[in-house]
Amino acid sequence: MAGSPHPHATVLLEAYEAFGKGDLDRLPELWTDDVRWHEPGAHPLAGDYTGPQEVVGLFGLAFEVTEGSLRVEVRSAFADDTDGVAVVRMTATRGDRHLDVLAAQVHRFEDGRIAEVWDAHTDQAAVDAFFS
Repeated sequence: MAGSPHPHATVLLEAYEAFGKGDLDRLPELWTDDVRWHEPGAHPLAGDYTGPQEVVGLFGLAFEVTEGSLRVEVRSAFADDTDGVAVVRMTATRGDRHLDVLAAQVHRFEDGRIAEVWDAHTDQAAVDAFFS
């Protein structure tokens, strides 16, 4: 019999729900004040972002570049006392380009909030080509 999800899994799902609704104001409530996001690749959005303002800025730019078409669908989410992973499907369009990749987003938690995220795409070359 399955038990209740770990509280960190609930935080992950709340964050993805807020992102999906475009509620970027909700996200900093789920993050530490010095949250860090690591976006891999060789494209203009790749890099390390520190603090809620920079991470929300990254998300805003991603929405802008994709003309609001970026979607992140959670396929599964797992968490324990220190770490969590969300397996997500990312889709977007940009002009005549289309993105459809899976990613594992690895989260580190501090005091019940998301402190750091590493994004790992199944097809980094497709992500780089899409955002370049």
